[in-house]
Amino acid sequence: MSERSRRPMGGGHGMRSVEKAKDFKEAMSRLFQYMGKYKFRFGLMFLFAIAGTIFNIVGPKILGKATTELFNGLVRKVNGSGGIDFSKIGQILLFTLALYVASACFSLIQGFVMTGISNDVTYSLRKDISKKINRLPLNYFESRTNGEILSRVTNDVDTLQMSLNQSITQLITSITTLIGVFIMMLSINVPMTLAALLILPVSMLIINGVMKRSQKYFRDQQKYLGEVNGQIEENYGGHNVVKVFNKEQDVLNVFEKDNQKLYESAWKSQFFSGMMMPIMQFIGNLGYVMVALLGGVFVIKGSIEVGDIQSFFQYIRNFTQPIQQIAQVTNLLQSSAAASERVFEFLDEPEEEQGKENAVDITGLSGNVQFQHVEFGYNPDKIIVHDFSADVKNGQKIAIVGPTGAGKTTMVKLLMRFYDVNKGSICVDGHDIRDFNRSQLREMFGMVLQDTWLFSGTIMENIRYGRLDATDEEVIAAAKAAHIHHFIMQQPGGYNMVLDEETSNISQGQKQLLTIARAILADNKILILDEATSSVDTRTEMQIQKAMDNLMKGRTSFVIAHRLSTIKDADMILVMKDGDIIEQGSHEELLAKGGFYAQLYNSQFEKTQTA
Repeated sequence: MSERSRRPMGGGHGMRSVEKAKDFKEAMSRLFQYMGKYKFRFGLMFLFAIAGTIFNIVGPKILGKATTELFNGLVRKVNGSGGIDFSKIGQILLFTLALYVASACFSLIQGFVMTGISNDVTYSLRKDISKKINRLPLNYFESRTNGEILSRVTNDVDTLQMSLNQSITQLITSITTLIGVFIMMLSINVPMTLAALLILPVSMLIINGVMKRSQKYFRDQQKYLGEVNGQIEENYGGHNVVKVFNKEQDVLNVFEKDNQKLYESAWKSQFFSGMMMPIMQFIGNLGYVMVALLGGVFVIKGSIEVGDIQSFFQYIRNFTQPIQQIAQVTNLLQSSAAASERVFEFLDEPEEEQGKENAVDITGLSGNVQFQHVEFGYNPDKIIVHDFSADVKNGQKIAIVGPTGAGKTTMVKLLMRFYDVNKGSICVDGHDIRDFNRSQLREMFGMVLQDTWLFSGTIMENIRYGRLDATDEEVIAAAKAAHIHHFIMQQPGGYNMVLDEETSNISQGQKQLLTIARAILADNKILILDEATSSVDTRTEMQIQKAMDNLMKGRTSFVIAHRLSTIKDADMILVMKDGDIIEQGSHEELLAKGGFYAQLYNSQFEKTQTA
């Protein structure tokens, strides 16, 4: 297992950890810029959130008047000067109820609006990511694991959706509540408010201390969660290989090691986070004690009414709660910033040049290909192809052979402009391929690779992927040409048989035949076959070879092959070694030379004989 394959996939859905952004301000600024098109809905949400909070804040003070009225009524009754005015109390209670109902309605509306915004933002992000994937160069995907890329689309976007939905409204309501409650407390009694304010610096010091201690463990949790996820994906995907080499215990040991580290960091981070609530409750209770003592003194003195003490107690509770919420929101915003930073890093990745001004039109091109002193390396300091030159005429079948690592597949990637040459040029009908639009250029090529790619869908849909406007008859004709029609008709549902997600309900050879049928249906001017028959038995290979010969008539074909017996009839064989063409010619000519090709061919023949 390579180190690269073990790179983190990102956080899972079950555990939400807080990963700190490299630049919090920049990440949040970028996120809000992206959300700029929802300004009106944000403003609406903001107004409803504030209105709902204000109505909720006013409630306790009015409710305190009902308590005061009840207390005064009891005093009057004891003194014999009157009784309790239930009518007035009822009016106060009804007015308070109306306020709370209005507050609930406003909160419901703002929640609905914010949910819509967060869903629209994540929808737009996923759409932009999907479009971006199709514009990224091939080297981006070859330098990163699938899990790493997928985590941007799933984990990070999910984190943003959850964080946005919770954090923004909570932040607005918490700040509004904090300010509003403070004003209401001042309106009741200034000394009691100052006593209650002592809670604030103590709370902030504790929150800051806990966050500093927990941040390290949250980062470790994110890291090891990615490691564990990556290992699970890797080992599950290759469990057959693990079993064959009896590596179950080794794999388990590695997993246990990282899982233990995840366990340690997870419980420590959650422990420190969980400490905040009981500590804050303890400090809040101390605040209650101080206010109760002061309130009793002021009631005796006649400075405040009994109902005001009740209101003040409610405000104290409402004062500490937003502080706790702001602390939680801080964690959510950290998570949002980290996720948005990763998403926008992906969206900012340099793209392939998609279009070109005054691009050459592929209409009418016949398929002549010229390689002129091509030099290329994936890294500029490590050149793979040194000096490749070849002149391929329309309709010729060109075989590219050579040992592993000679640069055969690289030449095909260059031809299709997955990469651009460092020096030299590749021309189609005299036009440099860099003068074409990439998408148009690739329309000229049909490709069958050693690694098959089929998707979850019917056999008919998988073959039709080669040309989406093809009729059912054309699809069936392509299947017959690829010698797969008989097999398809034996399956339940025939062409409507659904391939499962992993296409595990057909063999590797059958998968290859279906991709060949897809290439036949595409009917492109230039054909690329990269070990197209490697997964097929010898008898089927002979049938496919006949179909391929018919397919390649009149088309320029590039065949990469290790089985040299399959390319005997090639018009030209290019023999590559260490990135250079060391020999070229027909099969007979190269055998007559007795050079490197002859050695390759004879060694294969000898192996076959020995076997």
